[in-house]
Amino acid sequence: MSMLLDNRNRSASRIVWTLILGLFLGGLLSWLSESFLPESAARDFLTTSVAAAAGPLHLDLVAVSLTLGPLVLNVNVLTLVGIGLVALIARSWI
Repeated sequence: MSMLLDNRNRSASRIVWTLILGLFLGGLLSWLSESFLPESAARDFLTTSVAAAAGPLHLDLVAVSLTLGPLVLNVNVLTLVGIGLVALIARSWI
């Protein structure tokens, strides 16, 4: 039974790392395409993003005060490509 739970934790951590690395790769691809592609419909399609925001979150515990946010996630086609590439690479390594 503990082996099954260990595999679930490992699987969840792999998914989280795949998403994080994929988002970074997608952001890099978006930046490169904005920098080097000429103005065109393809560039607009690849770099137009949808943004989701949450925050700010303020926590005041008398002795400690913490404010996080806002946290914004921008997703576009190249972000999805980055996540897909990282997932393919991670799958081949596992």
